[in-house]
Amino acid sequence: MPLLLLDLDNTLVDRDAAFRLAAADFLAEHGLPASDLTWLMATDAGGYTARDELAAAMTGRYGDAVPATAVRTLLDTGAADRVRLAHSSRQALVNAQTDGWTCVIVTNGRTVQQETKIRNTGLDRLVQGWVISEAVGHKKPAPEIFQAAATAVGAPLRGAWVIGDSPHADIAGADALGLRSVWVTDGRPWTHGSCHPTHTAHDVASAINHAIGTRP
Repeated sequence: MPLLLLDLDNTLVDRDAAFRLAAADFLAEHGLPASDLTWLMATDAGGYTARDELAAAMTGRYGDAVPATAVRTLLDTGAADRVRLAHSSRQALVNAQTDGWTCVIVTNGRTVQQETKIRNTGLDRLVQGWVISEAVGHKKPAPEIFQAAATAVGAPLRGAWVIGDSPHADIAGADALGLRSVWVTDGRPWTHGSCHPTHTAHDVASAINHAIGTRP
């Protein structure tokens, strides 16, 4: 069965939108300026800022005005509790399975947090497996995490498609392994000269439908 390796955050689910909602609630709950949302989103950097680093930045900005437990709650469960799976994405995964593809989520992050997102959105019932960097000890773009994904479902890595929003983690990772890829652009231009995606798509549903359409 052909293999689809799918990124989670800002690919299958809009992690940034979920974190924005959580951050806005956090600021309102603690009487902090709503304008700080811009700072918080920039400091979070789409989830790429390490949790401890972001927590330290927030503590430095807010001091005793915010309990450390509140910061931890935001960073541990804020986005995970609010992510949603779009109907179009759900249907594209159903289409892939109907057409005989094996779908595996490949995501960087902490196991508890990422599995919460997968289960809360129902993705656990739409894919055949997932691998999380904390659990396997390798982060994208390392080839080992993609190899672990193929091993987890007993499928060959050769011929797989990688779908994701990160040029560095997803597309460069696929390129290093000689795999085809779809970059989910969300309206962004490609500015990375070291490698190129096989195809680009505005959203993950279009990306999945393109990949499964290449099967002979």
